Amino acid sequence: MKNVKWIQFQELGDERGSLVAIEIGNQKEIPFDVKRVYYIYRTEEGVSRGYHAHKRLKQVAFAISGRCQMILDDGTVRSTVTLDSPTKGILIENFVWREMHNFSHDCVLLVLASEHYDEADYIRDYEVFQEISRKTV
Repeated sequence: MKNVKWIQFQELGDERGSLVAIEIGNQKEIPFDVKRVYYIYRTEEGVSRGYHAHKRLKQVAFAISGRCQMILDDGTVRSTVTLDSPTKGILIENFVWREMHNFSHDCVLLVLASEHYDEADYIRDYEVFQEISRKTV
């Protein structure tokens, strides 16, 4: 799938526990400057989130606790991935439709974003997303 890539974070630690350090810029793990960080937690059973794409925004998402599934759609390929490791994230570039489902009760989904929140950057209608993605192929 175009505009989507797995990122493996190095797990550090010793007998005291584990640690993941994330470095930003200069071709490190996160290939953009982070302007916004948010996390989703305590999502009730059966609740789904997302249902949008972004025109400019890029994100890296990973479950720092628990698990959830993401449906990612680049306009040509639609794929389901499971986020279930604090050492494995998914880079989601712009113009990728995303839906989040099947949150475990202990899921904490952390997202690093390339832009500040801007409602004008969202594409919230799947049919509009499909039209735009057909034009950019």
